Amino acid sequence: MKNEKIKTEPVKAKKLRDEDIASPKGMRDILDKEYYAYQGFFEKASEIASYYGFRPIETPILEREAVFTSSLGVGTDIRDKEMYTLKTKGGDHLVMRPEGTAGVMRAYIENGMQALPQPVMLYNYGPYFRHENPQRGRLRELRQFGLEILGTPKSITDALIIRAMTLILDEAGFKNLSVEINSIGDKECRGGFIRELTNYYKKHIAELCPSCKDRIRTNPLRLLDCKDERCQDIKRGAPTPIDSLCNDCRHHFKEVIEYLEGMNIAYRINKNLVRGLDYYTRTVFEIIELDTNLPEGVEAPTPLSLGGGGRYDLLAKSLGSKKDVPAVGGAIGVDRVIMSPVHKPIDPRILKKPKVYFIQLGNEAKLKSFGIIEVLRKARVPIAQSLSKDGLAQQLAIAERSGAPYTIIFGQKEAMDDTVIARNMETRSQETVKLADLPDFVKHLKDELR
Repeated sequence: MKNEKIKTEPVKAKKLRDEDIASPKGMRDILDKEYYAYQGFFEKASEIASYYGFRPIETPILEREAVFTSSLGVGTDIRDKEMYTLKTKGGDHLVMRPEGTAGVMRAYIENGMQALPQPVMLYNYGPYFRHENPQRGRLRELRQFGLEILGTPKSITDALIIRAMTLILDEAGFKNLSVEINSIGDKECRGGFIRELTNYYKKHIAELCPSCKDRIRTNPLRLLDCKDERCQDIKRGAPTPIDSLCNDCRHHFKEVIEYLEGMNIAYRINKNLVRGLDYYTRTVFEIIELDTNLPEGVEAPTPLSLGGGGRYDLLAKSLGSKKDVPAVGGAIGVDRVIMSPVHKPIDPRILKKPKVYFIQLGNEAKLKSFGIIEVLRKARVPIAQSLSKDGLAQQLAIAERSGAPYTIIFGQKEAMDDTVIARNMETRSQETVKLADLPDFVKHLKDELR
């Protein structure tokens, strides 16, 4: 039988539309000045944290699903609606971390930090992921700076977290801060309050929004966090956790307030503040900025929370620890900070304005250019350059726009003579410098540019 040739049609590549490769909803690119703004905030926040005794930790972006399903609690939006989950080829169920505290506690337990001198004080920074509708300053990929103190029940650590967070925000330009604070009790007194709250809401169940009808069954504390207009009158008459505190919780909360007053930190007791995650106990708080520059008669918009946190003494056992680990922490929403018109950008240490613009001309000069740039780098002289360019006029024009006070010109003749031309861009004076003398010249140049 004759071999027949099989004709095959070439597979045409699918033509991609712009929307096919656009960044996912609620996630974005961070470029140039905005990148430096994030970097500057992180450096300043880390510096303040270090001075207060915190040490860095970085946890994985992917955690096992149980880290969050066991700790956040049934009926919370983060657990039930917002987690990005995936199943690996090996069958592992993983989550892109929606918040930082559970991962830090997992790391504390897994790495045996209980054996370290207590408390353990940690700071962390990075992206978190929540599948929710993007809103002002809160995208699906959000960045947070977090502080955690693990291994002590003392009220002074609650105040220390709040103090460090308000200092970081103050350095970032937020001068009119207020702390909304409450106590939601502990396992000794919360059970009685939950029963009282549930019984009260059951009497009004016909008037509640659909979400609150579910919360009565799944997470009653979050009834006090409802923003639906239908539930506001009911909420105003509801019992509050602070009125049901046991003596120990009441004393703890009183001490926290005294510390805030001693540090002149403005605060307001918000009896409905609960934060709604199962692991929180006793102190919960949010930090907001007060808008004091509104014209008379203009109603202030709902203030955005710049950060928040609280005590989470019940978290360790939900993650498998045999013993409770008393702990407290908080996190700042960095996107909200950076996007705020009040934000005062902080230049990061990585950002260096160029002191020298380096120009090269010809193949021989290009080959030797890296050696000259390395001399400048070792002398800590930041430069700008355009090694891909060829013409002198074009490079000089770029040098003018760069604002660099000096230009170093390295052409074919200079490459043969082992020299460079150093030009003062203000006076237009220039001098020839031997390559062997360049380090000394640069040292003199640095003194002049200070």
